[in-house]
Amino acid sequence: MPKATNIKPYAGLVSIEDRCKLLNQKGATIWFTGISGSGKSTIATTLEKALLEQEIFSYLLDSDNVRTGINQDLGFSEKDRKENIRRIGEIAKLFVEVGFIVLSSFISPYKVDRDNLRRLHEDANLRFFEVFVDCSLVEAERRDPKGLYRKARKGEIKGFTGIDHPYEAPVSADLILRTDQLTLEEEIAMVLSYLKSKEVIGSQYLNPSNSLNTQADKVRS
Repeated sequence: MPKATNIKPYAGLVSIEDRCKLLNQKGATIWFTGISGSGKSTIATTLEKALLEQEIFSYLLDSDNVRTGINQDLGFSEKDRKENIRRIGEIAKLFVEVGFIVLSSFISPYKVDRDNLRRLHEDANLRFFEVFVDCSLVEAERRDPKGLYRKARKGEIKGFTGIDHPYEAPVSADLILRTDQLTLEEEIAMVLSYLKSKEVIGSQYLNPSNSLNTQADKVRS
C-alpha cells in the first residue's frame, strides 16, 4: 500500500485504446522466469529482434540492466528481490498501456511475486503471460555464462538462486520452454506461435528470418 495519503490517480484524455490504435497493436507483458543461465535473456533479446524485423513495437527489460539504473539501490535480500520485481511490474504495466509488447527477463524466484504481477495487469485489463524458461541446474551450471555458479559454489556469492536460495518454479505457466532440450530457433518459434494463438501478433509473424536464426544460434552459450 502507498505510504502517501490523499492520493487520487489522475485520468488523462488519451486512453489505452487510443494509443494501441496509433501503434496498430495491443500491448502485453511476456514474463520470462527461470534460474540463472536458463536462457531467459537470450530468448528475450532474440525475440525482440524478431519482432522488430516485423515492425512490432516491443521493449526488453532485463535484470542486470535494470539493476544498474532504477533499481541500483536494491540488493539480493528477500525484501529487495520482492521490491525489484514489484517495480519492474509497474514499469512493464506502463509500457503495455502504451501498446508495447514488454519482454521481461528476470529470475523472479517467488511464485507470489509473479502472481502479483499477473494480478496487477489483469486488474487493469492488460495482458500478462508467464513463460517458464525451464532448464536443469546441471545444464545451467555447465553454461554458467557469467561465472556466477562457480563463485556461488566457492561461497563467494551468498543467497544465489538454485544453490543456497530457493527458486519456486511456476505450477501453471502459460508457456514452458525446456531450454536444455530445445534449440533457440525452436524456442523462438514456440513463443511466436503462442503469441499468435493469443492474438498478440498476427499469423504473418510466425517465422523469424534465416539471418536472425543464424545470429540467435551464436548468442546461446
